[in-house]
Amino acid sequence: MSTPSLSLPGGTWTLGDLTVTRFGYGAMQLAGPWVMGPPIDREGALAVLREAVDLGITHIDTSDAYGPRVTNELIREALHPYPKSLHIVTKVGATRDEQGGWPTARRPEDLRRQVHDNRKSLRLDELDLVNLRLGNAEGPQPGSLAEAFETLVELQQQGLIRHLGVSNATEEQVTEAQSIAPIVCVQNMYNLAHRHDDKLIDRLAADGVAYVPFFPLGGFTPLQASALSAVAARLKATQMSVALAWLLQRSPNILLIPGTSSTAHLRENITGAGLSLSHEDLTELDDIGR
Repeated sequence: MSTPSLSLPGGTWTLGDLTVTRFGYGAMQLAGPWVMGPPIDREGALAVLREAVDLGITHIDTSDAYGPRVTNELIREALHPYPKSLHIVTKVGATRDEQGGWPTARRPEDLRRQVHDNRKSLRLDELDLVNLRLGNAEGPQPGSLAEAFETLVELQQQGLIRHLGVSNATEEQVTEAQSIAPIVCVQNMYNLAHRHDDKLIDRLAADGVAYVPFFPLGGFTPLQASALSAVAARLKATQMSVALAWLLQRSPNILLIPGTSSTAHLRENITGAGLSLSHEDLTELDDIGR
């Protein structure tokens, strides 16, 4: 391992008994176009994973549905045997079809198969953290998660899963999951333009539960993008850098998992997320999603 030449922003957070860097890495983009098939540059994908660990990142997010199986197999090839400090987070509850869709797969037998598939492709006896993906491609949807979540609890009791979380969930579903078993994270869409989970983030922070946002630049209108651009221009930074830095400063329980297939872009994201935003910057940015 090389000596990190960049300082990871945000410090660390504890997921149950697992300490992870708040700046993590999302592996979804390592698969081919539309998250289907092998990467265009396989050696480049392996290099990004190794660089992430060399730079000190200890939280990698993945799923056997990415590819499918592609990102997990890349992670295994690049990093196995895994450093003790590295924690791999995966998710179940959806699969892929031949058209590239994401059909739900949350029957007990589906979830058991997906957990075993993730264990096999990552070559792990016990998965550090498994998120139950709820809703659909349109976003969170109402409804009970009890049967699906209880299936994962059973697998946890069998020693196949260490910790549990939920993804693409409503606040009611988060509460329901917590009534069944402890969760250590919630993974939802959240960014400057989509602030619907503000109250949930604050509640989870008080509970010691991590919040992991995806799509940090998704869903901006031209007007909102203009406001973000103004702050970025003032700081001589990219919009992505400002968006990531804002998330880290929004709440201490927010963990970042920006994805990239480029080592240069990975380093740019790390540097950008470390931007120090002033009170003026934060006030201007907060107006975007209000």
